[in-house]
Amino acid sequence: MASERAVPHGSDGHIATRRNGHGEAGVPRPPAIEPSPGGEYLRWAQGRRGRGHPTPPVHRSDPVATPRQREPSNGLPSLPQSGWTAAPSRRRTRVSRAILLGILVLQALLSLRLQNTAFEDEALYLYVGHLQLDRFLHGTPVPPEFTSYFSGSPVLYPVLAAAVESALGLAGARALSIVFMLGATALLYSLSRALFNERVGLCSAAAFAITQSTLFLGNFATYDAAAIFLLALAAWIVVRTASNLAIPSCFLAALVVTLAVAVKYASLMFLPTLAVLAALATFPHRRWGGLVLRGILLPAFTVAMLTGILALAGDDYLRAVRTTTTARALGNADPQDLLLDCLGWGGGLLALALFGTVSYVWRERIGELPRPTQEGNCGRRWRLALGLLMCGTALLAPAYQMHLHTGVSLHKHIGYGLLFTAPMAGVGMSRIAGAHFRYPQLAILAWVLLLTLGMSQSQYLYHAWDDSTRMVAILKSQLKPGGRYLVESNPVPRYYLRAETTADQWTSTYAINYKDRKGRLLSGEPGYQAAIRAAYFDVIVLNRTVTKELDDKLLRQLRANERYRLLARLPYRNSYGSGYYQIWVKR
Repeated sequence: MASERAVPHGSDGHIATRRNGHGEAGVPRPPAIEPSPGGEYLRWAQGRRGRGHPTPPVHRSDPVATPRQREPSNGLPSLPQSGWTAAPSRRRTRVSRAILLGILVLQALLSLRLQNTAFEDEALYLYVGHLQLDRFLHGTPVPPEFTSYFSGSPVLYPVLAAAVESALGLAGARALSIVFMLGATALLYSLSRALFNERVGLCSAAAFAITQSTLFLGNFATYDAAAIFLLALAAWIVVRTASNLAIPSCFLAALVVTLAVAVKYASLMFLPTLAVLAALATFPHRRWGGLVLRGILLPAFTVAMLTGILALAGDDYLRAVRTTTTARALGNADPQDLLLDCLGWGGGLLALALFGTVSYVWRERIGELPRPTQEGNCGRRWRLALGLLMCGTALLAPAYQMHLHTGVSLHKHIGYGLLFTAPMAGVGMSRIAGAHFRYPQLAILAWVLLLTLGMSQSQYLYHAWDDSTRMVAILKSQLKPGGRYLVESNPVPRYYLRAETTADQWTSTYAINYKDRKGRLLSGEPGYQAAIRAAYFDVIVLNRTVTKELDDKLLRQLRANERYRLLARLPYRNSYGSGYYQIWVKR
């Protein structure tokens, strides 16, 4: 017969009995109550002592059960408070890296869809890079004027891009920029993940990867992609080494920042952002001591390195820094127009970042579960400082160029600040999606809007210059040994025809130094007019885009000069309208 048990009630000393298979009462046993001094078990044992049931002896070697050692009475392990965990795992890592890979592939494809002939900046940097390579390999002298007006060192990125272009052509040099921009996006994901969590890292990378500046610079062979990558690397270093020793971490970051400034002088503008980011990132780990130390060491190391390099490089580099960056000439652009352009190129990402900042300041928790450690509990002032730093960095380049009244390369420079703003945009997108992706459609809508703007704007800007294929082909057919060529913007044909010509054969409408038959050195408009009267140039190409007033005067002079004839009038069309090349040759 099945055994039956009686459970003791209360503390009245009733004994639980057990019947055996024949229905007879068995030996009384104590109730299943944990021993504790002064508890029910002790009172029960004392009550049984006078009834012929002596207390069994307890040996010192016998283990005594404690509440922490005993398993639950039902034999089941304790259950966690949540059905899932935010702790790192192999599966989580594989999934996040697969999503990141998809983002990088999309970014590469969207950049590669942009196709056009070389822009004049690309042509100039690649041409000078080839001159530098010839100097390194064969000792060929390089014209010194390039150093004085380049916006970056002519011996760094131009040489690297020219070496790649020698093997893979212009497409290869542009592919180098894709590698740099993909690296910047990957580093952005890593540092955003370290500052916040995995979802914010993916959202940050997804938002940054589709902005017009990212897509444009990803297929554009200039300094900018390399400089953005180096700034991203420096930011990654200061965030990922926030808990390490300050001196080696800041020294390593300073080396990268110094290289970024050497590649593109305007990168110096973002040194304060990196210094404050280094201080804020270390605050959760080392509090005020680490904050002050890193905030001082990083800029101090960087300034010391830059000062030493400028002392060794010479006055030409210092003059170039002043001319292109710190003391740039004022333009005539309307600041309001520049502001509207900046809002169109980066306003969507900045709006997401501002929303992310407000929500992050209001509530620290990013994921569905609170952070398991206390390192994230830094207070609202820390969160506010971090959000303002990242959002404010997006305004640096636009504010400086509005101050200068110039829009030159603003569509590229805005991408530097958006790199630092993207983490807070990732926070905003994550908050829009909600806990457990409650509102994914809203986050997808915001991302698709950014994608549409980025694709359309990059396509428009990538065709802001005309296709020069036909012009270069006709010009190539008119080349002759020792010929002289006046081209309004000569870097493009000079780059494509570098194998057949030399640098001193080309003149642009920006500047001229012409010595007439009397030995007078003429410059500016008188120099051009005297050279045309003397039939100094074998081929003249004008298209009335950069120097319209001068072009009109020279065209009137060419029509009246019997020593020149119009060879071709080539129409073209770009994003800003249509026009035509006029190609004049000597009779």
